[in-house]
Parts: sequence; structure tokens; C-alpha cells
Amino acid sequence: MADHFSAPLPTHLRPSRLDREAFIARFGDLYECSPWIAAAAWDQGLGPGADNLDGLARRLAAVLDAADEDRQLAVIRAHPDLAGKAALAGALTDDSLKEQAGAGLDQCTPAELARFTRLNAAYQARFAFPFVIAVKGRDRHAILAAFEARLDNTLDEERRTAIDQIHRIARLRLESRAAEHE
Repeated sequence: MADHFSAPLPTHLRPSRLDREAFIARFGDLYECSPWIAAAAWDQGLGPGADNLDGLARRLAAVLDAADEDRQLAVIRAHPDLAGKAALAGALTDDSLKEQAGAGLDQCTPAELARFTRLNAAYQARFAFPFVIAVKGRDRHAILAAFEARLDNTLDEERRTAIDQIHRIARLRLESRAAEHE
């Protein structure tokens, strides 16, 4: 029996059965505010090999990995600060809101919020993009520890780490979407 990740997506989510518009409508938000990734994956061709979680996740990730540095940075910069101004103002995408709440970032103490604010500012000053981490399965304490540790990375290391985390976020969103439709 195939494992969950290589099992086919539900019929109405299978890329090989969707036209371009429907594909982008269903998957264009997996990468934060970057529907061009889904559009490019569609334009490159998505046959039956993309009709499962692994295949589709790989195809979408390949588009971002092949993008030039400016486009990659734009995708990184599309992500909100963790427990930042957008979260406090209620201006997150639905996915980001659920993810941050799931990690308890909506329950930070004033001291934790102050620490997030300091770390967000230090990280932005060092790398000129927001700290990105797949928060699912992590609590705010683990996120803060990762935040501090990653401040020691070089710019190239951190850009690659952010892209890897963005792929993980997109994969988790895809898994969630598929599970909702099983």
C-alpha cells in the first residue's frame, strides 16, 4: 500500500485534471502571496506525476529553487514577521493566522512579544528579510530558540534556510488541503 505522501491527491485536486485557472485557484496560495509559482509549474507541464503530494510538492519547489535571487527574496519577504505587527493587527493570510495560532504565538506573554519584536528587528537588520520557519509542531519557545540560533548564519545560509522552510510550509499547507478533501 502506498504511504500517505505518495498516495494520489483527491480527484478534484489532481493537477492533471485541472485547467490552468483552476490549478492556480487551488494551489496559488501554497507559497505566501506568490501565485506565480503555481502558474510557472502549470506552464512547465503537470502530468499524472504531479497528482500526488510528493510529485506536486517537488514540482512547485523546483520552480522556486530555479528562480533568480530577486524572485526568491520576494517570496521570503512575502512572509509576515512572527508575532509581529501584521499578526497583532489581524492582517495575516488565513494560512499564516492558523499556523501562528497553532504554535501558540497568539498567546505570547508581554515579555515574549517584546523578545519577538527585538529578534524580528535584529533579523531584519542583518538579513533584510523576515525570519521564516515552519511553525507547525513547534511551540513559541522552540521558535524563539531557532530564531536566536539562525541570527548567526551567513546571508547565503539564511536565504537557503528560509527557502527550505518556505518549501516545508507549502508542503504542510498542501497536506492540510488534501486531508480536508479526503
